[in-house]
Amino acid sequence: MIDIDVRDLAGRYVAMWNEPDPKARRKAVRELWAEGGAHILQPPQEMREAAAGLGFASSALEAHGHDAIEWRVARAYEEFVAPGEYTFRARDAAVRLRDVVTFSWEMVTVGGGEAVGGGLEFLRLDEEGRIAADYQFPGA
Repeated sequence: MIDIDVRDLAGRYVAMWNEPDPKARRKAVRELWAEGGAHILQPPQEMREAAAGLGFASSALEAHGHDAIEWRVARAYEEFVAPGEYTFRARDAAVRLRDVVTFSWEMVTVGGGEAVGGGLEFLRLDEEGRIAADYQFPGA
């Protein structure tokens, strides 16, 4: 596997969620993810409980491929960053073990930098160092 700077990877990943320019976001998605890559989100607890109550064993939310991932990132940007109240930042150092990179992130207020949310990223990389699968655990 290609040697990559995982701190840089985590920084570029978080910056993508804060990126206001759609063309720059599109470019970032294509640089970070493998062509058939996936973004898999563990939904909030209440959503998991509702899905389990309906008999669904899994309630993961998934986006596959560049276009779907780009759409997902754009929606998150519009909801959390564009209104000007919040931004995302990496919370701790990224760590790599073979083809897996983990790091934590947080959503902070723009004015004071107070954390109002966060989570854990678990990235599985392909041979070129691009994201093959991104498992996101908000609240972790």
